[in-house]
Amino acid sequence: MKKKTSFLFLWMCTLLPVLLSAQAPGRFAFKDGKFVIAQFTDLHWTPESPKCAETAATIRAVLASEHPDLAILTGDVVTDDPALKGWVDVVNIFNETKTPFVVTMGNHDAEYMTRDDIYDFLLKSPYYVGAKGPADIMGCGNCVIPVYGSQRKGTVEALLYCLDSNDYQPDKLYGAYDWIHFNQIEWYRRQSAGFTVANGGKPVPALAFFHIPLIEYNEIRSDGKTYGNDKEGGVAAANINSGMFSSFLDMKDVMGVFVGHDHDNDFLGMDKGILLGYGRVTGTDAYGSLTRGGRIIKLYEDQFKFDTWITTPAGREASYYYPSGMNSEEEQTMTYLPGVKTSSGNPGVAYTYYEGKCKRVADIDTCSKVKSGVMSNFSIKEAAVTDHFAYDFRTLVRISERGVYRFYTYSDDGSQLYIDGKLIVDNDGGHSARRVEGKVALEKGFHELHLLYFEDYMGQELEVGYAGRNVPETTLPDSMLFLPD
Repeated sequence: MKKKTSFLFLWMCTLLPVLLSAQAPGRFAFKDGKFVIAQFTDLHWTPESPKCAETAATIRAVLASEHPDLAILTGDVVTDDPALKGWVDVVNIFNETKTPFVVTMGNHDAEYMTRDDIYDFLLKSPYYVGAKGPADIMGCGNCVIPVYGSQRKGTVEALLYCLDSNDYQPDKLYGAYDWIHFNQIEWYRRQSAGFTVANGGKPVPALAFFHIPLIEYNEIRSDGKTYGNDKEGGVAAANINSGMFSSFLDMKDVMGVFVGHDHDNDFLGMDKGILLGYGRVTGTDAYGSLTRGGRIIKLYEDQFKFDTWITTPAGREASYYYPSGMNSEEEQTMTYLPGVKTSSGNPGVAYTYYEGKCKRVADIDTCSKVKSGVMSNFSIKEAAVTDHFAYDFRTLVRISERGVYRFYTYSDDGSQLYIDGKLIVDNDGGHSARRVEGKVALEKGFHELHLLYFEDYMGQELEVGYAGRNVPETTLPDSMLFLPD
């Protein structure tokens, strides 16, 4: 279920953004360039249980600590009878703390009270600005919350999509759980397109919230690049690729997706530039071993950027930074490589070009040296042959801010990237175009970058890029590269 509070009208799916904004007498807005969301998930509120008091204390502690602009409850809120009493108790937390809130449906909520009755009750709260959502699409509570600018007060600077991931479906060939259906996806696409047009053709930075994870969450579990707890032993998604994720990619607005459902998961991971994340289980009566709490998400105005962390009554846990994929734990624990002294002020990349057959980067030593020179950046376009050649690139990369950085190579065939003599990206071997990345902690200043590349046969590609906490991913620019002494 989804709830929305604050003094903001939810924009109905059939109305244009311009019309909707004109109807909103009060609304969410960035404050000092920030907007903070608290996600609570899987309260599993059991009205007659004494543990409800502990769940309420957890929510209140997080709200008191973080002072969010909005709380979003991502499903499985009240999961036993008497359900109405449970909803009264939960809503009173937000009424008493004067916290705007939204609820998205979980798979258990409608087992104890109908969706319509739940929303009829929620709409009575002065801190709820949700809606039942369009009657002609699947589910209940589908809606979008615009967040306006602090400077450009009439401009929507962020969007929060709340969706009903539904509950169960009868054909077990597709798995136990339902999914987000095509008419919901079509509704999202219409909303997204409308906001993009109203924003001069630029997608508006957005987040999406619902209960049951997408099947794509399974893909990031095995890539070795997730951060957080992965203790569930899997992802309890439907066995159907609904097309929701590909629509997020297509519309180019959703930066991150936040779900619940799997209580022993709170991990985050990037898939094709979109963060797929879990909240932290909140309810004491819910199964699971994780310390109860909530996920905090801090959006930045007019940027495709946010930070997120878990807060419990004991305090904050480590922060994760989008879009870099870095986190505060590695900032504090990784060994920082010191900058090197240099007298060079000349821009460029020194290279040596070879010809000969290679199957591994190490084979470059057996190739024939053809020429050496200087380029403005890494390039293989000047190779004299289409196959069986190699390059040895050396440069100094200038790092403007101390931090953890992620470097990548996209190459066909093999490549290896070293910084200050340390192998950071190992994309070696004969293969089609492939991306590999690695992280390194760097002090401010110049650092030696050594890149080895070879082309065996059939296709030639080389791209080198990086990202940092405050640096959106980009290819390494000429302005960062300087010739070694």
